[in-house]
Amino acid sequence: MQHAKIADGLPSQPEREPSVAALRPALFAGYGALDDLRYDYPLVLIDGGSGENMFRPLSRIIDDILQETAAPDSSGEALRQQVLRLEAKIRRRVMQSGPCQLTDLWRDCAAEFIAQTGEAPFGPLDVNLDKARQSLYVDGLVIDCDDKTPGQVLVHTWKAMHQAKARVFRKKVDGLTLRLTDILKSDHMKSDEAHGAEALASSMGSSGDGSVDFHALSAVLARARPEDRLPQDRVERIQNVLRVLQSQLFYGPGRASKSGPKQPKPYSYTFESCASALDANRDRLRDVLDFTKALTVAELEVENKYRPELHDPIFERFDESDLTADQIGLLPSALVCLRDGETDATEIARAFEALACGLQITVLIQTDDILGATSPEPPRNSFGAGTTRIAAMAMGLNNGFVLQSSSAHLYRMRDNLVRGMQYDGPTLISIYSGATVTAPGVPAYILSAAATESRIFPAFTYDPSAGPDWAHRFDLSNNPQNTVDWPEHELEFEDVKGQRQSEKIAFTFADFAISDVRYGRFCHSLAQADWTPGMEPAADWLKLPPETNSNQKPYVFGIDSENRLRRTVVDDKIIEAARRCNDAWCRLQELAGINNSHALRLLAQDRLEREVAARAAENTQSTLSGPPSVAAQLAKVAEDAAPPVVTDVATDEQTEDTPWIETARCTTCNECTQINSELFAYDENMQAYVVNPDGGTYRQIVEAAESCQVSIIHPGQPRNPQEPNLVDLIERAKSFH
Repeated sequence: MQHAKIADGLPSQPEREPSVAALRPALFAGYGALDDLRYDYPLVLIDGGSGENMFRPLSRIIDDILQETAAPDSSGEALRQQVLRLEAKIRRRVMQSGPCQLTDLWRDCAAEFIAQTGEAPFGPLDVNLDKARQSLYVDGLVIDCDDKTPGQVLVHTWKAMHQAKARVFRKKVDGLTLRLTDILKSDHMKSDEAHGAEALASSMGSSGDGSVDFHALSAVLARARPEDRLPQDRVERIQNVLRVLQSQLFYGPGRASKSGPKQPKPYSYTFESCASALDANRDRLRDVLDFTKALTVAELEVENKYRPELHDPIFERFDESDLTADQIGLLPSALVCLRDGETDATEIARAFEALACGLQITVLIQTDDILGATSPEPPRNSFGAGTTRIAAMAMGLNNGFVLQSSSAHLYRMRDNLVRGMQYDGPTLISIYSGATVTAPGVPAYILSAAATESRIFPAFTYDPSAGPDWAHRFDLSNNPQNTVDWPEHELEFEDVKGQRQSEKIAFTFADFAISDVRYGRFCHSLAQADWTPGMEPAADWLKLPPETNSNQKPYVFGIDSENRLRRTVVDDKIIEAARRCNDAWCRLQELAGINNSHALRLLAQDRLEREVAARAAENTQSTLSGPPSVAAQLAKVAEDAAPPVVTDVATDEQTEDTPWIETARCTTCNECTQINSELFAYDENMQAYVVNPDGGTYRQIVEAAESCQVSIIHPGQPRNPQEPNLVDLIERAKSFH
């Protein structure tokens, strides 16, 4: 980790005032060079992937390869280090040159790696890299975290879903088409045309010597054929149904359909605006009704259950109100990609209209700037700072799936993303890319992660299909330290004497805002000589009521371009915005059952009633028995002063029920502590242990076990039986017990 330097007294040389662009939150100091770190990017958009394997971090794929090819002892260390160096080269190539197929990157970077070492082809390095490549079972586009990431991930996931639905659709439609065709063929075989001389000759082949008289044969067959032909109205009905099924344009023709060069192209279901998606839905409604009607008739006909006197009046009045959920689920869902700064702001109203209609539509709202301009009126093609509230507002519609995430958390929220794309109804997905041009020098991945940390863009999911109430539908668990106002982290630094220091600081909205050059006029960075006792951390300041009259100055820790630690005093403009941010976060916490005001009020009332009852009982006892003796009073004082009894929990660490870590084997990779620092912490030897088994969710414990490079985390059993998706999580945890 890089350490910011701070002096206890005056610095030996005068400090230059940092430029606005150079100022960053102090906690960013540890992430100066992302190409040297292993994290969730680059992402591989896996070709033919499904479920949670639609996309995976390059680092996870490399870990799988090493687990299969590199021996766990020292004999596999050379191969392990070589493949990790190749991974670093691939990461740098993607960051510099953009997306590329994984197999192409592997080939090119491996060749470059071998050339740089000076080894000859087919040498030890070449053999090791080729051995690892043979365990590369996936391929796909490798992308970095940038302004294109949300659209790339969403379109890739949507296409995979679309192809899966197309397979189900074609299997059903082709099956019905073949069965209806067989019905017509069977009826045709009983017709005069099927038994005519020409038809018999073409089907059996003509005899060169004239030994077969097809006219005589036709006369014999004609006299023997049954007279139970299909009614003409049924034949015409089946022919009309076949014409509709074979000409549908939702997914294009299947194997049982006739296709040719003049066949119209299938409908496109990806749109750049909600207006065009709504227009297309209206224009295609007649085709939807005709197809659905034909599909229903086909299902009745193949079972010989169609009754004209009963069904004809029904299908004459058939309209969109008769569509069933299963029928709608067969048809493609639309994808609309909106982007702040490029899409007209009126599209937000259209998006809510599309969601309120209950259409099968997924709307992506990508935001690159969540702070917005400091001026009160955003431009027409900007959604403004209100994009941080759009997803929360959409939950009020109740019928739509809502997901909000930053790009940095997309992989961790992949299960929720897939559920949203599969949801039988409208879906809104709001993603902050982190590609804010007014925060120069800060990578998009870091800025997007910081937006979630600072509560300005929290990650959450609302799934109407998950259960009957908010406890089942709303999930806030993907946020760090989600039970507190602001997450806290240990800031490590060196003073001017070279002494290592540390301080626990909260990461607030104000910390996020100081990295934006537009907000530089509301920030005042002070050198250490100007620090005074009249300065207070912004997190503590925000705990005070807004009307508090205090002479203290709220500040956050920042670093300049040379990683020197500075205090940055923030103005009321930022403090007011931080209060609004905290208020919005607290409302989300209440929806998730955290610090719920109604529950807290009931608990306080119950506690008060118990205290009143206890005092009444004490007064009654005192009246009956008189005042306590001096000995009794001394015993009570001794009891109150006695140190609390501390139970030895070490014996419980390695039970099957409690999560635990093989601390002695920890490699200090930071994977688990980054997931949740309230669950996992480091001891004095910088090795991880479970500091609080109730400090996070079971999902976070399982994900930490899956990401641990040395497999030393044992999840145990869930602590909260009401946590969503426990069956899947328990199954995933089995391999780590």
